[in-house]
Amino acid sequence: MATGNTEFMSSSRDEKNKAAKPQDGSGCKPQDPEWASGLKKLYDSVVDEPLPDSFKDLLSKLDEDEGK
Repeated sequence: MATGNTEFMSSSRDEKNKAAKPQDGSGCKPQDPEWASGLKKLYDSVVDEPLPDSFKDLLSKLDEDEGK
C-alpha cells in the first residue's frame, strides 16, 4: 500500500521537475516572474543606498571602543 503512495509522490515530483526545465533543450533557465524582477530592483536600490552619516559615526565609535 505504501509503495503506491511512493510511486505517486515520485511521479508528481518528476512532473514538477519537467515543468521547471525548458523543453527546447536550450539549457536556459525559465524566465523569472515579473514580480521577482521588481523585487530584485527594489533590493538592489536599497543595497546601493549610501550609509547615513549618523550610522558611520556610530560604527566609528564602536571601532574605537573595540580597540580599547
